[in-house]
Amino acid sequence: MGLKIYNTMSGKKEAFVPIEDNRVGMYVCGVTVYDLCHVGHARSAVVFDTISRYLRFRNYDVKFVKNFTDIDDKIINRANEEGKTWDEIAETYTKEYYEDMTKLGVAAPDVEPKATGHIAGMIDMIGKLIDKGYAYQTDDGIYYEVGKFVGYGMLSKRDISSMEAGARVEIDPKKRNHFDFALWKSSKEGEPAWESPWGRGRPGWHIECSVMSLAHLGETFDIHGGGADLIFPHHENEIAQSCAATGKPFAKYWIHNGFITIDKEKMSKSLGNFFTIRDILKEFDPEVLRVFLLSTHYGSPIEFSRESLRQTEPSLDRVYSTVLRVDDFLRLFKEKTQPSKDDADFGIIAGSFKDKFVEAMNDDFNTAAAVATIFDIVREINRYLDKKPSSPETKRLIEKAAADIKECAAVLNIITKTPQEWYQALLLSHKADITESEIEKLIIKRRQARENKEWKLADEIRGTLDSKGIILEDKEGGTIWKVRV
Repeated sequence: MGLKIYNTMSGKKEAFVPIEDNRVGMYVCGVTVYDLCHVGHARSAVVFDTISRYLRFRNYDVKFVKNFTDIDDKIINRANEEGKTWDEIAETYTKEYYEDMTKLGVAAPDVEPKATGHIAGMIDMIGKLIDKGYAYQTDDGIYYEVGKFVGYGMLSKRDISSMEAGARVEIDPKKRNHFDFALWKSSKEGEPAWESPWGRGRPGWHIECSVMSLAHLGETFDIHGGGADLIFPHHENEIAQSCAATGKPFAKYWIHNGFITIDKEKMSKSLGNFFTIRDILKEFDPEVLRVFLLSTHYGSPIEFSRESLRQTEPSLDRVYSTVLRVDDFLRLFKEKTQPSKDDADFGIIAGSFKDKFVEAMNDDFNTAAAVATIFDIVREINRYLDKKPSSPETKRLIEKAAADIKECAAVLNIITKTPQEWYQALLLSHKADITESEIEKLIIKRRQARENKEWKLADEIRGTLDSKGIILEDKEGGTIWKVRV
């Protein structure tokens, strides 16, 4: 089947048909750079990185745009707390963001605009909204009048009139409607400001993404993405101001990733129930976190815990152990038998793997099912090798299966290490009470003991390593070590 996407706007899965043949424009709301990113940010980054990779895998010409909000109340407040300038704070945490994303294997989008680089465009769009009667000026800035936009609430499926009637918050007397939102904020003493026809000030949050997506993708583009918390009011407001300004549809497909939750409550800095990416990567390899995030469909919530990551680690370890086993098998392979039913059976299983992976990803980027197909074929490879096949077909089948796994794993950007790099990473993340150098020295000492038939000493060395979580495997060509998970 072709690619289908769950569109938040329609509330159902739709066949993906880009506006232009073979070209895809995708805009995703990025971070506000005032602090370190938490695991919730990691999920959104990994989700849309994977979507971009899969679209390219499908041979679409993708232009992926993801912004930075580099001027905001949170940035200003942080600057005041630390005695720094707002742009110093933005620059610092933009660099920290890149460091986290690199570790998680998140590729840089094609374009990464910053809000402060598009002030002129924001002023231009606000002027158009005023001229068309969708915005009005007060003594503290310019507001968008949501009541003037007939489709307001179409994305979030909210009735603005019933929301207004049920609102318990006192309406700001400067605003005509409780849900009217700021397009331009008049300058306050000590805050950064830019010149505009309405006096010095700075843009509101919502106008940023409308202008940046317009600048880099045009008036109408294919995919708009972000976290589910952005559906209302941020994305709703983007639609209202963009459609009012251009008179054109805004985005064709809306994709929203679900929340990361802690004890069933959304992870967020405002609630104080969050883990930074840095916190987690002190205890787990980044690939473990990435596989964990991809093992649930992007639209569903994920209950986060360290125990869940610990459960993910052995699954990934089995994959790397199999990669090592396959490498050894191919290196030492000797043809001995004629093709058998085992070869035929495995050939059928391996031959359908890639199709199953594509089928999973075509079903609304179902990475959970896609990851499962990789784990399934790894299990089947081990079953096949347990039967010690050695026909002319065996090598071809194993090489083809390994190549297909590598190709599909690249779409998810997992299994990116060599087995040795994986065990080295585990040694660090498990904080083992031994170094790689010390392990290698003990392996050499054990080999010498075995050569001298000092079996007791050899067993003692193995026991010492085992007590530190290091497993030895003796095989043709030498001894290797692994970390117990």
